[in-house]
Amino acid sequence: MDIALARTFLEIVRTGSFVNAAASMNITQTAVSARIKVLEEQLERPVFVRNKSGAHLTPEGERFLRHATSLVQVWENARRAVALPEGFQTVVSLGGEMSLWNPLLRYWLVWMRRECPDFAVHAQVDSAERLMDRVQTGLLDAAVIYGGARRTGVVSELLFEEKLVMAQTPPVEGQPAPPRVGVFWGEEFAATYQAAFPDEANPPMRIDHGPLALEYILAMGGSGYFRKGFIRPLLEQGQLQLVPDCPEFSYSAYLAHSPRADAQTISRIRTGLRAAVAIMI
Repeated sequence: MDIALARTFLEIVRTGSFVNAAASMNITQTAVSARIKVLEEQLERPVFVRNKSGAHLTPEGERFLRHATSLVQVWENARRAVALPEGFQTVVSLGGEMSLWNPLLRYWLVWMRRECPDFAVHAQVDSAERLMDRVQTGLLDAAVIYGGARRTGVVSELLFEEKLVMAQTPPVEGQPAPPRVGVFWGEEFAATYQAAFPDEANPPMRIDHGPLALEYILAMGGSGYFRKGFIRPLLEQGQLQLVPDCPEFSYSAYLAHSPRADAQTISRIRTGLRAAVAIMI
């Protein structure tokens, strides 16, 4: 079977409609429909019911879902294995959210090269949503994300628990304190933050990416919530200081992978990440 048929099937399941799948895959809706028609002819069963609300799996489509995921994963593993440079045993692919690469996955890359020299490494940085899509469809062996998002066919293991703490640049005598910067750490953090500071006015500056917010505060002064492990060197150097009497919030990181992923590969990823965590915290 053409692997593109399985990919198209999975994209429709993920996005909920033929239209959305076509936009996501950058092909026409006609092409998506043609692929599903071929798939249904090969399976001799319908896999989707289409209506105004989108596309829904038939009972036969539900049964094919698990096999489609496995087909894509097997193909990706085979493609990477065939393309390996000489002297390498296999390839491991890991994704991480942008705010996690420094320093966690940077330490992991060093560990992999030192401890697993016969493993080729493919590393990606992206949003949690897109990384989970790739894990779910077999394009990545695993991903490190915050929050442990639940997905069908994906296992989320707690990797470490980190704290978000309020930090500020040192105050300058005789000058007013720079304003607080709103840093977005997800919907769960936003809700707990609002509960902790119900009367606080909206900050004049809101930044959705933690590292960018940190660079801004270091340049312009101010305060905001940041991962304690990430800012520890700045606290030790005196460039930042913790704001007293401010609540801390839990911000846990998870290793997400398919239960059908190669057990040895996941074991190597997990061991290396735990070694990186030990250095980081």
